[in-house]
Amino acid sequence: MSDPIITTDLIALDANLGAEPADVIGSLAQRLTDAGRATSADALRDAALARESQSPTGLPGGIAIPHCRSAAVTVPSLGFARLAHKADFGAPDGPADLVFLIAAPEGAGAEHMKLLSALARALVRPEFLAALRAAATPAEIVGLVVEVIEPQETPQPAATEKPSAETAIQAEPVVPQQDSTTSPRTVVAVTACPTGIAHTYMAADSLVAAGQRAGVTVRVETQGSSGSTPLSAADIDFADAVIFATDVGVKGRERFAGKPVIESGVKRAINEPDVMVSEALAAAKDPTAAVVSGAARSEKSSTAVDSGSLGWGTRLRQILLTGVSYMIPFVAAGGLLIALGFLLGGYEIAGTAKTIVLDNSITDLPAGGLATYLGAVLFQIGSLAFSFLVPALAGYIAYAIADRPGLAPGFTAGAVAVFVGAGFLGGLVGGLVAGFAALWIAKLGVPQWARGLMPVVVIPLFASLVVGMLMFIVLGKPLAAVTSGLTHWLNSLSGTSAILLGIILGLMMCFDLGGPVNKAAYAFAVAGLNVNDTASLKIMAAVMAAGMVPPLAMALATTVRPKLFTTAERENGKAAWLLGASFISEGAIPFAAADPLRVIPSMMAGGAVTGALVMAFGTTLSAPHGGIFVFFAVGGIAGFLIALALGTVIGAACVTAAKQLRKTPSTKESPADLVPA
Repeated sequence: MSDPIITTDLIALDANLGAEPADVIGSLAQRLTDAGRATSADALRDAALARESQSPTGLPGGIAIPHCRSAAVTVPSLGFARLAHKADFGAPDGPADLVFLIAAPEGAGAEHMKLLSALARALVRPEFLAALRAAATPAEIVGLVVEVIEPQETPQPAATEKPSAETAIQAEPVVPQQDSTTSPRTVVAVTACPTGIAHTYMAADSLVAAGQRAGVTVRVETQGSSGSTPLSAADIDFADAVIFATDVGVKGRERFAGKPVIESGVKRAINEPDVMVSEALAAAKDPTAAVVSGAARSEKSSTAVDSGSLGWGTRLRQILLTGVSYMIPFVAAGGLLIALGFLLGGYEIAGTAKTIVLDNSITDLPAGGLATYLGAVLFQIGSLAFSFLVPALAGYIAYAIADRPGLAPGFTAGAVAVFVGAGFLGGLVGGLVAGFAALWIAKLGVPQWARGLMPVVVIPLFASLVVGMLMFIVLGKPLAAVTSGLTHWLNSLSGTSAILLGIILGLMMCFDLGGPVNKAAYAFAVAGLNVNDTASLKIMAAVMAAGMVPPLAMALATTVRPKLFTTAERENGKAAWLLGASFISEGAIPFAAADPLRVIPSMMAGGAVTGALVMAFGTTLSAPHGGIFVFFAVGGIAGFLIALALGTVIGAACVTAAKQLRKTPSTKESPADLVPA
């Protein structure tokens, strides 16, 4: 490495740098600037204080680790001060006398980030802190720091090896404190902080150490700057509970669906790791404990291969589903607001909302009064949110391929798709092109000095240029023609053709209950939703009604013939009433996972009937989500209810008959489980 991360001129020993964190940070920032490692001491200080405002960086033991990424930093650096007069950085046990200023450039390379995070990990070791306090010269401090961030590669006993920053950290219990008849207790965790430099890795090591003290196996996924290997599906499936110690969102949170969870900010895992491990173990035994939201993983999914060894078919499906899953909140929020606008202002508000919002106000109401004005405002907000549908789809497809550098080119591709009229198909194709273009550019070899520019300038710029040119010059017009042809075909459907489409959509909605096929049908419906297009409104009605059938059918079946179901399934059946009424198809997943050969075909039968009847009745729906809560947006509510009721009854009857023919292992119960039919 051309520049060491710390030198003697970056160190102040037994110095009085002021009583406030800002004074200490400012002094260390000035040292880095004077050494030519930053272009502006003020900019570096302000960036560190901005991070400090998110959460204090004081830690137990008299330590503080103010840190930041800043464009003012030219070389990843550590400034260190041992204070003669302590400064309060917000630690629970009082002021700090040891302060490290960790400064990283924007887009710092992975190798530099590993060094910085290695230092953060060392700060949880009492012997390292004692050595820092005992050092007599700056050179000794440099030696101590270099030793922990660049350890000599000497053979170490297996029990004392330090896990690298690129692996899921694991602590095996030192002395398991449990009965020999019980299986080993395991906790998985995710740690992350806004900058991903220090707290992320310190929290991980603290939880690891707490697990060793408790006799518990702890595995941690660090979602930080120096990278990590995601926890395997097997690790997650066999864990008793999960800890999320993060100040930012958890990447891949859905992987932990159904697991008992303890959540907190990242600092709590540093300050109270033993308490958090104890809370996680208690949650594992508590049936009322909070769990990670989402559909519980099926037994089949637990054997799936990790993403690194997935085939391209599976990988492509995951990529597309990522885009759809991030798109749906825009659809739900925008669509429901549009529907509320219709409720208040009538359907004619679609043509006048923009004018009313721009020309009128709460004190200058339009003709129709307050209801019309509020309806116009709601419709316009919803329309603007809904307009992100295709850009969000394309942006997050690209994100799934190339991570954050793919976002800008992906959103650009989606915007171009809307501009040229390529719609949903254009978003799909454009997102894939943008993502792979960004990924290809990211793999190009560049000089060391240019690496910091890659994720924030080079990749977004050239990937956006590539996908934009391709969409405008090559792909846009053909995709727009396909979209236009599909729209005309849908509008021409009537009679038997419309009913056949309803059957197909109903089968798709019930085939995998929230999986790729279900999402494909739903995305097809919402992408074409247009209040001025009756065919699209019929398709939306068929999709939502069919999607409501599986949970409602299983709820009905468990109510009518409870003897055919286990106690747990009967409890799930009670919850399924509300899930189905809310258009959450995933409410039937527990039943399908336990008995797929009987449940899924039965649900498909009910969904096909509902989809066909909705199309036959000419029922329409102008809201993309909401179930019974958007009945005001249904045109022909009687037909909708009849189709939904018949599909529910048929689905329930089919699954009941199938279970009566031959009971499955999942439905075999002890006498205590059985209740009168």
